Amino acid sequence: MKTILIAAVAATVVASGAWAQDKVVFATNWLAQGGHGGFYQALADGTYAKYGLEVEIRQGGPQVNNRPMLPAGKVDFLMAGNLLQSMDNVKNGIPTIVVAAYFEKDPQIMLTHKGEYKSFDDLVNAPTILVGKDGQFSYWQWMVKAKGFKDEQLRPYVYNMSDYLQDKKMVQQGYGTAEPIYARAAGADPEWFLLADNGWNTYATTIEARVDMVENNPDLVQRFIDASTIGWYNYLYNDNSLGNAAIIKDNPELTVEALNEEVALMKELGIMGTGAQAEMGIGAIDMARVQGFYDLAVEAGLLEAGSIDLAKVATDQFVNKKVGMDLLPK
Repeated sequence: MKTILIAAVAATVVASGAWAQDKVVFATNWLAQGGHGGFYQALADGTYAKYGLEVEIRQGGPQVNNRPMLPAGKVDFLMAGNLLQSMDNVKNGIPTIVVAAYFEKDPQIMLTHKGEYKSFDDLVNAPTILVGKDGQFSYWQWMVKAKGFKDEQLRPYVYNMSDYLQDKKMVQQGYGTAEPIYARAAGADPEWFLLADNGWNTYATTIEARVDMVENNPDLVQRFIDASTIGWYNYLYNDNSLGNAAIIKDNPELTVEALNEEVALMKELGIMGTGAQAEMGIGAIDMARVQGFYDLAVEAGLLEAGSIDLAKVATDQFVNKKVGMDLLPK
């Protein structure tokens, strides 16, 4: 009788969803936005819980640097910007590794006024190009070495669009899902050129984990990646109202209309669901492409040849499994 009672209590606990779940802290690289939508969707619609995860999303922001928190063990997964940061980690002996790449294309753009320049290559004729500090030490070096841009064109971008708005010849850096929206709202008629479509071949919105977690708890990593990927398919292609509500709760300055516009730009630019993701699923990693970006970084002088073991930069162990592709519209 006692055995039957214990079994009945256990069954009730499982059925009620009260069984202990693995707690996971996931840190993003900026304030909540549409570019984080799949993660918020998985949290809000119960996908993480279904995969046995109790996830806390910890926002980044202008005064927050979550990157040191991952190797310090304060967070479990980190949203990174692009592969260059992860390669720098390996170079410096930091034991983290990329386990998924959610943006097939880096959304970095050069923002112009419509009709002022014929193509990305034509931007070499622009009098002034505004680029922030991080960009100056990454993609700008590639633009100079590989595309013929000149340091004489460069001026620092201070994250204020007033110079761009006042001068139709002005070119400035931007994020493909953000600055075009801001420019339109300010009355401009923007045009933009995606660096990814012109040779800047890094992945973006990658997910990093600690090497010890990958080695000692791969099941947890797999569940987090699978649930996040399903969250992205639901956010992009199905009812994303729960995800949007969760994003706005963390970042009340946003609106549903703004988030929908951001998602539309993501689709227009082919940021997700294109390339290898069209065949292997969102989050896919092609190790040959990781090698290709490393070669680009070496040629641009961003890294030294032979300085990095690429097997320590990223792994395709947890992706390329077509998870969530059944959620695509028929």
